[in-house]
Amino acid sequence: MHRNGGGGGARIRPIMSFIQRVKAVFSGKKASKHVPAVPSTVPKEKKPHAEKPARGPRFVDGPKRTAEPEVWRGGPRKKRGEHHPPAHPHPHHAEAERAKKPAAPWNPADYQVPETEGKTRFLDLGLPEELIHAIADQNFRYCTPIQAKALPLALDGANICGRAQTGTGKTAAFLLTIFKQLMERPAAADRRKGYPRALIMAPTRELCMQIARDAEDLGKYTGLRTLAVYGGMDMQGQRAVLRDKHVDVLVATPGRLLDFRQRQDVEFSKVEILVIDEADRMLDMGFIPDMKRIVYGCPPKDARQTMLFSATLTPEVTHLAAQWMHSPATVDIENEHVAADTIDQRVYIVTGEQKFTIVYNILRSMKPERVIIFGNRRDSTELLCDNLRSQGVDVALLSGAVEQHKRVKVLEDFRSGKVAVLVATDVAGRGLHINGIDLIINYNMPEQAEDYVHRIGRTGRVGEKGISITFADEIDSYYIAAVEEYMKQPLKCVPPPEEWLAPLPKPQLEKKRRPRPAGGGFGGRGGPRAGGRGGSRGGPRRR
Repeated sequence: MHRNGGGGGARIRPIMSFIQRVKAVFSGKKASKHVPAVPSTVPKEKKPHAEKPARGPRFVDGPKRTAEPEVWRGGPRKKRGEHHPPAHPHPHHAEAERAKKPAAPWNPADYQVPETEGKTRFLDLGLPEELIHAIADQNFRYCTPIQAKALPLALDGANICGRAQTGTGKTAAFLLTIFKQLMERPAAADRRKGYPRALIMAPTRELCMQIARDAEDLGKYTGLRTLAVYGGMDMQGQRAVLRDKHVDVLVATPGRLLDFRQRQDVEFSKVEILVIDEADRMLDMGFIPDMKRIVYGCPPKDARQTMLFSATLTPEVTHLAAQWMHSPATVDIENEHVAADTIDQRVYIVTGEQKFTIVYNILRSMKPERVIIFGNRRDSTELLCDNLRSQGVDVALLSGAVEQHKRVKVLEDFRSGKVAVLVATDVAGRGLHINGIDLIINYNMPEQAEDYVHRIGRTGRVGEKGISITFADEIDSYYIAAVEEYMKQPLKCVPPPEEWLAPLPKPQLEKKRRPRPAGGGFGGRGGPRAGGRGGSRGGPRRR
């Protein structure tokens, strides 16, 4: 939906359309008949979170994780006077853990996967036994569509420009390629420290952490060392690893990587494989100038293998691919419907004042195991968090304003089930692979249509069922049409069940005093953005 500054008629039409839809909903019908208050897909009673085993990320449908990954990814800054031996900058240092826990014997004959028409087995790809062993540990059997299309090409050395949504297995596609290629080409005998052989660029700290976890799962038998570097964590500890160890695979955000290069701790001139993940997000966040400095510091595009992945292949992304890649093969697996069929999408017509009441009653009645509530602004998410805590809800906050070491702790608590409710801005919309999220609530309709897909894509992953609930108030009406156009399917707008409007109980705790967000109070955003949505990919947005 395009809205120009002088197009008054264009701005009125979606509002009138929304009003007509509201009238149609409320014309002589009772709200409670439309949607049951407690869906059958969500159990009414759950065991306390303390009784649940820890969960971890999977590519397809692997086993649950019970421990931290061994890859060191940095940790909270040391307090003054603390001393940590330089050989072990993190309690989960890979080599220390491997020395304590030798790998159990494994019989390749135990990993048998029947041939199935229309499916590609990992056994069919000619992967080394060390990778097959790790794949078997995760109980992966068949490739996802992006893996089935990209892996045969990438393993053969082709450059890949791939379009795939998050949660489709693209991370495993480029990690398996990296590990196989590096294992088949041993490092030079005169190799210097600080010269990674593979470089993976990601736009956010959370995505870096996730890729490092996945690398630990898939590369644990290869003998290759992976390090993730990103801002907000102990820089000296990360520098120590780069200076003292041979790092094979480096996962990094652009800013922190350039900091290390400026300090002469890392050099890209020996990179054999370059991966750029979430390229469209790199554009959105204004990272392209930094990325150009990094890419042009690597060997020429015809002297390295490059893989670029993006949720959308816009003209801007395609242009970057042409600049940075040599004769790339395009892999496109976009479905007819962008959102997964396993997600039950519900849009409720509400007022801004009703939102918090409905959220509380949803949590009380549906009792989800894990739920993420998305908001558009830091201040409104903070206020929502405070109000939930005042009602006795155990909730955590994830936004750009939260310090990095606290964000790591929040994600671990949410992943393990210690905290069931996560309130987040779009900093958590992409790149987080946390299984068992059965409910997504959009407190605000996102301002970018693709962000709606990324948000609800945190649930209903890998064939599992999930529910997304989106609130549509008078401001959100501006964004519904664009979301429908992007998804190529209508959104059914209905009133909330009457029981979800039940009055709130008396707060159990005193609320923190925070300034209300400007222009719209608790549920508002201050109105639609100037200039509308159409094609805007300017500088970084505040998250």
